[in-house]
Amino acid sequence: MSFNPDHFTNELVNEYSYADNMRQYDFNHVQQGPPPSAYMQRMTGTAAGNPLASRAGAPGGLYNAVPSTARPVTSNRGAGYSATMSNTSKFDPLNQGTEVQKSSDNFLQKKTEQTPEEKLRDLEKEIHGLVEESSVVREQGEVGQALELAKEAGKRERTLCRQREQQNLLEQLNVDLTYAVCLNLAIQQHANNNDTEALGIYNQIVKNKQYPHSGRFRVNMGNIYFAQGKYPSAIKMYRMALDQIPNNVQSIRLKISRNIGHAFFKMHQFPDAIDAYENLLDPSKGQHLDFMTGFNLLLCYHALGDKEKMKQGFLKLLQIQQVGLDDPEEEESLDHGNVIPEDDALREDIKKRQREAQRYIVNAATLIGPQIDPQEVVEGFNWIVDALNSHGFPGIASEMEIAKATHYLKRKDFDKAISTLRHFEKKEPALMARASTNLSFLYFLEGDYGSAERYADIAVKADRYNSRALVNKGNCLFVAGELERAKEVYLEAIGVSADCLEAIYNLGLVNSHMAKLQEALLAFDKLHSITHNNIEVMWQLGDIHERLGNLGKAHEWLSLIVTSQKGRPSDPGVLARLASLFNKMDDETQAFHYNLESYRYLPSDMTVITWLGIYYVKQELYELAIQYFSRASQIQPNEVKWLLMVASCYRRMGSYHPALKLYEDIHRTHPNDKECLRYLITICKEMKQPWEKYQNHLRKLEKFEADQSFMEQEQSSPGQGRPVGDDSFNDTVTGGFGRPASGGTAEAGRAAAPSAGGSLFEVDDVQIASDKRSKRKLQTGGPREDDMDDDWGDDDLGDDLLPM
Repeated sequence: MSFNPDHFTNELVNEYSYADNMRQYDFNHVQQGPPPSAYMQRMTGTAAGNPLASRAGAPGGLYNAVPSTARPVTSNRGAGYSATMSNTSKFDPLNQGTEVQKSSDNFLQKKTEQTPEEKLRDLEKEIHGLVEESSVVREQGEVGQALELAKEAGKRERTLCRQREQQNLLEQLNVDLTYAVCLNLAIQQHANNNDTEALGIYNQIVKNKQYPHSGRFRVNMGNIYFAQGKYPSAIKMYRMALDQIPNNVQSIRLKISRNIGHAFFKMHQFPDAIDAYENLLDPSKGQHLDFMTGFNLLLCYHALGDKEKMKQGFLKLLQIQQVGLDDPEEEESLDHGNVIPEDDALREDIKKRQREAQRYIVNAATLIGPQIDPQEVVEGFNWIVDALNSHGFPGIASEMEIAKATHYLKRKDFDKAISTLRHFEKKEPALMARASTNLSFLYFLEGDYGSAERYADIAVKADRYNSRALVNKGNCLFVAGELERAKEVYLEAIGVSADCLEAIYNLGLVNSHMAKLQEALLAFDKLHSITHNNIEVMWQLGDIHERLGNLGKAHEWLSLIVTSQKGRPSDPGVLARLASLFNKMDDETQAFHYNLESYRYLPSDMTVITWLGIYYVKQELYELAIQYFSRASQIQPNEVKWLLMVASCYRRMGSYHPALKLYEDIHRTHPNDKECLRYLITICKEMKQPWEKYQNHLRKLEKFEADQSFMEQEQSSPGQGRPVGDDSFNDTVTGGFGRPASGGTAEAGRAAAPSAGGSLFEVDDVQIASDKRSKRKLQTGGPREDDMDDDWGDDDLGDDLLPM
């Protein structure tokens, strides 16, 4: 708020003059009569008894009344105010006392009303309040409300200027207030991503020479251009701001220069960026060095592929002094055994900066370690470790040892990784816990579950709050079949780290294996709320809903895998699972669509091939069914049923000659297949061709199997026999999400075939054993061929044995 000393002085002068006018008619302090003089004291007799009656006693004279008390004995009386003054009227010949009293009352009444200057001062206070409130609200994160308050402050400030112009008070214009209002409005516009409006206001500020230090706000304009990707404009603004910053403010100048380097880096002008960064890393400016600049310089060297410069840049990064690294007060407290007080705000800031410095160093070491010597990456890591140890960073050197072990893992060199990690067993507990966690994971991958559990126990003992170590321990228990204990360990890991995704996922798996589907559903629902678009989580949710019978919800989750932005629209396993769901819901059209899509991406899935082949048979599209059954015979050449299905399709089409030829080929390849013999007998009869030899062979096989079964029953005890069956229809192959090989059950990965009145081939094929004992039995049974013919006769095979 502005202060006008002239106006304030005028007010003081006017009030003082008014007070003088009031006091010149106020005679309350005057005595009722004049003090006696020496002359009067010398008067005698009658002179003293009649003291100038004509002057003092006449009415309308100098005094209005005669004193009521006698004159004092003393010759002189003290001047000044007398408390025993009589109630006489004041001397007021012109009757001005009443007018003065009235004017005094009017003056007090006018003072209760605000003058225009006071109203303007109150408006200034309101504007100040709005600016401060806008800043506070912005700090609380409510940028929209902050912008509205800033706009309201701008409106009132303009109103204030107009009113002062109307009242001819231009000399009282508050330039500082206008400056504050405009700057706050620009900041709030930028916070609300209104870059164009913010740039317009900043332009007005920097062009007004009345505003102090307005050139600094070109940095704000450069930041806006930088965020917009207009790097040349940003560099221009940074340099203009740099020209207006005095040399004694080195910290701000160096930060602006760092921004210039960032802009050059974004433009891939690495030499210019290197010049800017190297100037900042001048040892003479050590108090202003920061790890961000050193790391960015290292990135520029890495982009240019200069290995020697990378080494030099890394050493420069290590030579930067960390904030608060040497605290003499803390060391003194430790030496005297005093307890260090709790962290205050300053100590927290120091620790935060130290963590940030360590992060830059670790990232830099991880970046250039493999690049120092691409042929021998390990040598690069060794150089990094030596440099860290020599500059007083042993903890980060241990981090690089673990990174080297990780490099061995990526190269599948598990032995060297294990040997590297074993060096941490005798180091400090924190490093030992991390190394043991990695060792446990390595042994688990190799299938050495005993060693994995041992190192997991070491890691948990070293750090009970290591959630990853607890997950490794739970995995070992899970593999060992101790599902309840594994569940407890996973819950403990979640209690330690509520966002440990591995523990939550494994908890859902163990609940699923324990058939606690509702608990598994809760775990995967929580995990989905964290990850949102994780494919594995959505698959598990769909699987659990299907097992619970919620086919609609299962379809929703599985469809998300196919249709989501980060999904897998070409995963054959998911498509086959969707086909199975639609088949259960009796929607063969959708089931056919998804099975066809799955076959397009994975043409070797026997489940999908079987379903499609049978579907085309039901639709009497035998030509298409032959294609799928032929593909199945190529995938499983030892399975005779696929060729039998192809031949059956030829028969249903009426192509008997191709069918007969295929049956004969099957018989030559599989001479002991009874079903092929039955089909040969039937088709030969239909085509009026010889069929007796096939029937004789079939009788021999049946007789041989009967004798062999009788002998096995005599040799073995009851109940030990095992029925022979063919479940090749249930075979599945890996090749997509949800396959049994990936850990799910066979039922989860199977696409059920559509139900039909009769299948193409239902009788199991049995082959005669090829051992010598079976051959001898077959030879001894030869002379009884006539008996077999007599036993079976020449009966024809009925149509009920043919595939429908």
